[in-house]
This record gives sequence, structure tokens and C-alpha cells, in this order.
Amino acid sequence: MKCNLRLLILSCLFFFPFAELSYVSSSNVFSKYGGSLILSTTSDPRSFNDIIAKETSTTLVTNYIFEGLTTTNAHTLKVEPNLAKSWVVSPEGTVWDFHLRDDVLWNDGVKFTSDDVVFTFNDLIYNPRIPSSARDVFTVEGKEFKVEKLDDFTVRFTLPIKFAPFLRGMSQAILPRHKLEKAVKDNNFNHTWGIDTSEAEIVGTGPFKLSKYLPGQHIVFERNKLYWKKSNEQEKLPFLDKIIYLIVQNADIEILKFLEGETDAVMLRGLDYSLLKPLEYEKNFTVFDLGPDTGSSFLTFNLNKRLNPQSGKPYVDPVKSGWFCDRNFREAVAHAIDYDQIIKIVKNGLGYRQYSPLSPAVGFYYNDKVEKRNYDQEKAKEFLEKGGYRDRDGDGILEDKGGNKIEFNLYTNSGNTERVDIAAIISQDLSNLGMKINFQALEFNTVVGKLNSSFDWDSVILGLTGVIDPHFEKNVWMSSGGLHLWNPNQEEPATEWERKIDDIFVKGVQELDEAKRKIFYDKYQVIASKEIPLIYTALGAKISAVRNKFGNLYPTNYGGVFHNIEEIYIKR
Repeated sequence: MKCNLRLLILSCLFFFPFAELSYVSSSNVFSKYGGSLILSTTSDPRSFNDIIAKETSTTLVTNYIFEGLTTTNAHTLKVEPNLAKSWVVSPEGTVWDFHLRDDVLWNDGVKFTSDDVVFTFNDLIYNPRIPSSARDVFTVEGKEFKVEKLDDFTVRFTLPIKFAPFLRGMSQAILPRHKLEKAVKDNNFNHTWGIDTSEAEIVGTGPFKLSKYLPGQHIVFERNKLYWKKSNEQEKLPFLDKIIYLIVQNADIEILKFLEGETDAVMLRGLDYSLLKPLEYEKNFTVFDLGPDTGSSFLTFNLNKRLNPQSGKPYVDPVKSGWFCDRNFREAVAHAIDYDQIIKIVKNGLGYRQYSPLSPAVGFYYNDKVEKRNYDQEKAKEFLEKGGYRDRDGDGILEDKGGNKIEFNLYTNSGNTERVDIAAIISQDLSNLGMKINFQALEFNTVVGKLNSSFDWDSVILGLTGVIDPHFEKNVWMSSGGLHLWNPNQEEPATEWERKIDDIFVKGVQELDEAKRKIFYDKYQVIASKEIPLIYTALGAKISAVRNKFGNLYPTNYGGVFHNIEEIYIKR
């Protein structure tokens, strides 16, 4: 699933000697320039269109290609200039003038200007015909930002109200008007830049460009020779010739590829740590433990009671949605899960409990004073009894008040072996309570399609990438959000607690005093922990194994191992 930040996805890398020497002096050629890095992924991209992307299989690709006006420093977490070299804000904090760099080219040689910024917001993000999650983020109290061109390299944003995370939000990817304007006018943008698009058509300003995509095999990026950024020593970036992602079946294969020397880095699960850590010296790599993951892992149920406008029938069996919408049912499930077993078995002891939306790794906005549930089968049974769920015919399966047997489907993505293992533990725990669970591991994009398109699912185990500022989870927690997974795109909040969270996000984004703003987001974490639309399982430790061959490697918890991918080089 998507969470909008380039720094979270760059994690696994391999070297093939190859160098393009056209623009560097002989003193630099053999020290930094050249070489290929091979990464691995367990999913094909669904699209190359960053605006409509809602899953990491797509943003894994687009985040190498596109950039925003600002970026977040992976060490300090401060906002820094990127495509914009500077900005000026009015005293009341609602008018922002961005001065763009005048030395940026799209990778097809066309000049980057204010027109591209205005196009990205006015014609794409704010286009009601385009299903963009970014629209949720850049809309406050139903009002959009006014975005206008002052000159070729100055853009003005006029906000309806004060917007505290505005600068961080300007990391939003900017797309090229000259390549996409016609698709918008023809009302064909939603089908533009699909995975069948010629690689040369995908144009960005980022350090790499798409070179080759073979479904089920690999994704190849090559250096953007026109990239604008330079190193502190004024060396032209990036240093690498290519980045190659191998598309493999699952995380076990990713580990195998690394051990066999086919890749240069791999994200480790807890169970991999004891296998790889003793091999550091022999295999010449280093294992980096960067602390708790900033993301999340959770079980959620489909609370959508609406009718499918095409068929006129409910998206979810009304009997099942009745269970899922009953907090007694969700409470029972939350108390039935053996979280310690998940940490011990799946995470190999290298895990952390999570009770609410934010990870302790995000720092300031994390609230530890939330409702916490632990494994307690007796308490789970109490909630089942309270909700009227019991085994009425003695066959070992619970029935509801209407005599309907408690049986439902549980999905997760097959490429993520940790989620599959978590699903097995949860399925057994719930079976012990008397529920019948039909578990199925599906290809990742199939799961995403069920969540975002067909809405044909009962329960799912998934995760979300983390954020520093809670506002950027607005598209998950606002009831109208497209990633409000359990019941998306609501015209009106389905419950009173969702209405309260809506109100918190509307008010929180307008508060410029950080201490006061934290109070708002502390409250939403408390509500989320009480109502448990997402039942969090356990956070993993952010661990990577990386071969000892890279220069400029400065891992951070927020950015991961390769957050500064344009500066990474292979030591000769």
C-alpha cells in the first residue's frame, strides 16, 4: 500500500561492472561512477502512474523517477528544498510562493517549469475524474488549494486556512504537463502510463529513469544523464549506471538470492536474523538493525454496508458485515490473538507490540497512552457472549443470534511470508474460539484490487508504510479517504467515532503550535485503539543486510539503507 514517502522503499541492491564515462574526469571514473545494483521485490507494479497509485508495488517504481518541490532529510527529519530552491510565506501563513530551480530538465530534455507544478495540482490531483489519494491530503474542510503560475519559475499556493504540514506535503511528486496534458483532455489519464506503456514514455526529473520492464522477471532503471543534482564536491549525480529489481515469488527467495550472491542487500525478517548475522564476516556483508519499523501490520474487517451501484446488491454479505461492525466481535478477535507468539515465532523475538496507528519510531507524535489489549481467550469469550455469539448446536462452530455460523474469508498477499505466517497463527487462534476461517494467500495486486475496486473481501492482513506527520495518513483515517480500508470513500461518516476522527484531522492540520497539535493527534490514536478498525499485530525491527561494497552509505531508521540512492557508489 502506498504512503507517499520515497525514503521508505529503497532497500535492496547488486553490482555488475559497467560504466558510462562520458561526463566524468579520469580521476573520478574508477572511484565512484559506474556499476549496477540489483534489488528484489515480490510484486509486479500495477501501474507507472504515480497520481493514481495506492500500493507500494507501483510507488517502488515511481519514486525513482519523480520528485517533489521539497524533501525530508533522512537524518534530521527536517524539510529541505528540492525542485524548489526556496520559498516565502505570508505573515498569516496561507500564501506560499515557491521559487523553482531553473536548471532542471525532464529526462527527455524538456525544461521543468511552473506549468508542470500547476498542471500536477489543478489538472491531476484536483481533477474529480481522477482517483487520486493525494486529493484527500491537499483538501481541508472540503476546500482545495489555489495553485497559480506567477512566472516560469515561481508558483503561488493560496491555502484556504493555515496548513501545518504544508512544506512536508510539497514532497508530492510532480508530473510532466507536456507528456500527460493530452491524456487529461481526452479523459484517458486513468489508463495512461499503465504497465504496457513504452518505457521511454515515462518521463520524470528523478535520478533514474525506467529502462526495461519484463513482467514476472525484472524492472530495470538507468541513470538519468540529465539529472540536476550534484554532490557536495560538485560531482554530477547519480553515480550508479543501473538499478535492477528482480521480481521473485516471496521473501524466502529474496533471502536465498542474497545468500547466493545475486543481490547486494536484503531486508531481513526476524527469523532471518539468526541465519545471516553469523555469516557477516564470511560473506563480507553487514547487518544493520535500525530499530522498530515505522510502518504497521494489522488485521482488518470489511465494514462496508453500502450497495454496489451496478448490481444493487451489498458489497459484503449483510450477515457478515453485521458481525464486523459489532465492536464486541472485533474486541473478541483482538483479545484472541497471541501477539507474543507472533513476535516469538514470526519475528524471531525481534519485534515490538503495536497498539495504535503510529509506531514509536515516528517520535514526537507517537502516543503511548492508548488502549492496549493482550492475548486473553477468556476475555475474548466474554465479548463473544456479550455480542450473542455462541455454539448453539454443539458442533464446535459459533453462531450469531440468528443462527448463522461464524465463518469468513481471510486474505493476505502470498509474496509476504511473514504475513502468511501471521495469518496462520491468527486463523488458529480464532478457530480455538469457534470461528471457521477460510484463509487464502493471493497475489498482492489481486488483494489491492479487492480493497480498492471490487470491495469483495471479508478480512485481510496487510500493512502500511509509516509517516512522520499524522496528517499524511488522512487518506486512511478520514471517512472520505480512498485508503479508509474498512469502509472507503464515505459521503458521510458511517459512525460517530469516525466523525470524531474526521473533526480531529480537520482541526489538527490548522494548528501551527506543535504541542497543541500533538494533543489532537493523541486523541485520534486513542479513538483508533478503542474502536479497533485495524487490529495491530506486531512491528518488526527494521533490519537490512548489505554487502560491504558501497560508498556514501549512511543508514537511518526513517530512510533505511539507501535513502540517498543518487549518492551511493560502488567502492573499487
